[in-house]
Amino acid sequence: MRRPFGRLAVLAAVAALTVYGTVATEAQRAPSDRGPGEEPSATKAATASSSPDANAARPSPSSSSPPTSRPVPARPAPSRAAAPATGPSLVAPPSTAAAEPPAPNLLTATVPPADPTLQELPAGDLPGWKQVFREDFDQGNVPVGGFPGPAYAAKWSAGYVDGTPDTAGQRGAKSGYYPSKVLSVRNGMLDWYLHTENGVSMGAAPTPKIPNSSTSPHRDNSFLYGRFSVRFKADPLRGFKTAWLLWPDSGIWPRDGELDYPEGDLSTKFYGAVHKMGNDPYATDVFSSGTTFTQWHVATMEWSPGKVEFFLDGRSIGAGTSKTPNVPMHYILQTEACLFGCPKPDTAGHVYLDWIAIWKRS
Repeated sequence: MRRPFGRLAVLAAVAALTVYGTVATEAQRAPSDRGPGEEPSATKAATASSSPDANAARPSPSSSSPPTSRPVPARPAPSRAAAPATGPSLVAPPSTAAAEPPAPNLLTATVPPADPTLQELPAGDLPGWKQVFREDFDQGNVPVGGFPGPAYAAKWSAGYVDGTPDTAGQRGAKSGYYPSKVLSVRNGMLDWYLHTENGVSMGAAPTPKIPNSSTSPHRDNSFLYGRFSVRFKADPLRGFKTAWLLWPDSGIWPRDGELDYPEGDLSTKFYGAVHKMGNDPYATDVFSSGTTFTQWHVATMEWSPGKVEFFLDGRSIGAGTSKTPNVPMHYILQTEACLFGCPKPDTAGHVYLDWIAIWKRS
């Protein structure tokens, strides 16, 4: 998991942007029979679209060291963590309360209709990019508590072990990562069942294993520049959020920056964020997608020297070009709670990842 961030002033700005901005109208793929089954509680899953293209033990608590605190400023996308390496042996960035800074640049875009063909799982290299990871979750179902299981263990880690505090949990909230109660694979999708048990809001932060770019330490999901594309949707669960991110291998923040997309409370619109390198923990560019989590979208982040560009369904929503990260970073699908206020006890539902494709610079 990662550092806790106060960032209330920024959050207010992002909330205003996400709640009151214009929602784009986009073409969506026709629903198919690839919808999820029943979740373990009373929440009904949303219907999913099929993708036209196309070990059992989770990490033990002893494999993870509890995150430590680190200074936490207020910024737009409140939360993440240093992603686990080959397994979830991590040390999360620290956290302390900080004065609320002014909001960062909030850069919005009007999003044109999506091209339905871009909803397919990409296969192969692109100009300037070599594909190094591709997952369609087509190796069979895995029950809650069994991910990654034999079918996916070669390519995935479940991330932080049960009970690891998430960002807000580091600051005293009753929230944390519980992959054994959250993650499963159903009907060709990775499924987060987000809910609260015994007063604890539960998320998970699975990590793809990708050819290594770092030797100190060795990491299976480390990059120096890359292109990350995910097809996802989620139920509008207020109080739960995504921060699918790149976190510096050094663990030194804000010096080495951070990149997030898609990020946001599941009940609002999501955005991309470039947390700039340097000494200013509030130096962040935020690019609004102009739309919500509740329909299928493809979010793509291209990180190249001097530029981080965000795409929604194949169309750019903006790029950061100032003080962008230039050091190895690792990738984690961090999904957690309580950063915009904790969810109500009966709030329960799903985040679905239909597919993910990743490239390195060629």
